[in-house]
Amino acid sequence: MSTSKALHGTTILAVRHRGGCAIAGDGQVSMGRTVMKHGARKIRRLHNGKVLAGFAGSTADAMALFTKFESKIEEYRGNLERASVELAREWRTDRVMRRLEAFLIVADRESSFLLSGAGDVIAPDDGIVAVGSGGSYALAAARALARHTSLDAPTLALEAMKVAAQICIYTNDQITVESL
Repeated sequence: MSTSKALHGTTILAVRHRGGCAIAGDGQVSMGRTVMKHGARKIRRLHNGKVLAGFAGSTADAMALFTKFESKIEEYRGNLERASVELAREWRTDRVMRRLEAFLIVADRESSFLLSGAGDVIAPDDGIVAVGSGGSYALAAARALARHTSLDAPTLALEAMKVAAQICIYTNDQITVESL
């Protein structure tokens, strides 16, 4: 998978902190050096609102992955880890799916995972994970805020995304936050 294309142009951040869970994403859609849209929604609620999922990468590919993941989370009755592992396995081995250029971050109140087409299912040690062109900025800001403030998960995610938007030219400040 070409990570330069998959990571270029968005930021998604998941935060599990102080008993809460939130995923935040910016709204910018870029094609090359042109901003095509400012208010895209890159986060979805799944499994009767109990699971959050956000994507970075190709929009069409991400929509296909959302659909596949939604069927896995239903098939495994809300078991986030099992659904994540099964999607990553299928994504890595299926001839058509392995060409998809996107990343998913999925989370519920107990766990969060970064999923990739290489078969990666990465669970963060501290409950904070980010992906996309501004992902490292959002991750650093979220970790600092988690250590040095008493913010709840949705507020922490929003504030960390604001920091990323000030630094990364492919991340805007039209931020969507979904929380559990």
